[in-house]
Amino acid sequence: MENNYIFNLETTKIELHFVKSDYDALSDDDKRLLKGAFLWSRTGACWVSRAKEPNLWRTKEVAKKLGFTEEQRKGERLSFAEQVEQQTERAEARADRYDGYAANAANRGENLQKELNSFRGDIAFFTQPNINSSGGRAFKNYREKVYDRYHRGFEEYRKSEYFRDRAETARGTASQAQYENPAYLDRRIKECKKEIRAREKNIIKYEETLLKLENGEELKNYKGELLTIEQVTEGLSYQLELVEKAMDKQAYLENCLEECGGLCFNKENIKVGYIVKIGHRERVEIISTGPQNVSYLILEGGAKGMTLTAAYAEITEIVEAIDKSEKPKHPFKVGERFTTERREYPEAQSFKCVKTEVVYEIIKASDTTIRLQALGLDEKPITRKPARTYGGGWRFSIDDTYGNTFYREKEVKA
Repeated sequence: MENNYIFNLETTKIELHFVKSDYDALSDDDKRLLKGAFLWSRTGACWVSRAKEPNLWRTKEVAKKLGFTEEQRKGERLSFAEQVEQQTERAEARADRYDGYAANAANRGENLQKELNSFRGDIAFFTQPNINSSGGRAFKNYREKVYDRYHRGFEEYRKSEYFRDRAETARGTASQAQYENPAYLDRRIKECKKEIRAREKNIIKYEETLLKLENGEELKNYKGELLTIEQVTEGLSYQLELVEKAMDKQAYLENCLEECGGLCFNKENIKVGYIVKIGHRERVEIISTGPQNVSYLILEGGAKGMTLTAAYAEITEIVEAIDKSEKPKHPFKVGERFTTERREYPEAQSFKCVKTEVVYEIIKASDTTIRLQALGLDEKPITRKPARTYGGGWRFSIDDTYGNTFYREKEVKA
């Protein structure tokens, strides 16, 4: 068995090549380990990792346990544009292949059912009773075989439908429609930027570690093994390679976004109060705007009243441009009084309560809060923040007691 595992730069997967005798020599535990991380490729005549870059840490650990300790690189890295083109070609070929499978299955189904269909109208074939004679038994066996072939024909038709569905899915992949969706492109671009930032932090750490080693310091990895300059240099080169890969992907996605017309909406042209279309939701109201995302209120359907968050790229249309960025003032005024009910339980472990009325007066009010004082009681004032009701009015609660919430439907604009 060779000591090298192959890192295929084109597929970004790990390959293990060894002869059948070496595989047979593996223990049952090693075989389970191998099959857990790798799949057999008849095309490449080798074991290919289930995972691909950058999620190859466990795969490499499995390879090392099986005796493959050194890495050997093969091929050249594809640009992201080349990867998309390759994915499209493979999906189109897969769709054509499934179409062929579907047509073949339909033909088999037709052939299997052709014989029984030829007896349509021949009532005697279907109704003739079983006769216990050589001729009768022969006819019975023949008819049962015809029935059996007919039923197997339905199985072939079901296979045909299955392969047609697979072909349709493959054509969806081949169309690469996601690269014409600004929302999808925006999310992927943000992921690329996030990855690049993380990789750049790793590069700084590698450079600091390399400087320490060059100055004679002894450093250990997470396993307690001494680090070498060669190991750190190799790790640094790999991080730089991944940064370059992410930047290439980002450039491709940004080019696709530009071809789609770019991002049409942002904080400058989307305001609080606007009614917009987001995804499949035809009418939602913008309730807050941030640098990257908006919060919105669903106005229709079964989820009416719920609030969600979305990126500006997910907005497809402005339905109504009503600017409500200035927050409305609540209608409660200083001097207003509200009668509440207070409940007290003088006896422990008892459900009997004493009810008393307490009158609260608003002694101070701002645009967003009110301050209330309980009249005739030596208690500290309390502060409450009125909130909007579902119908567009206002409400505030003194406490959780039923009836101690007060409503005002009239709205006072700022």
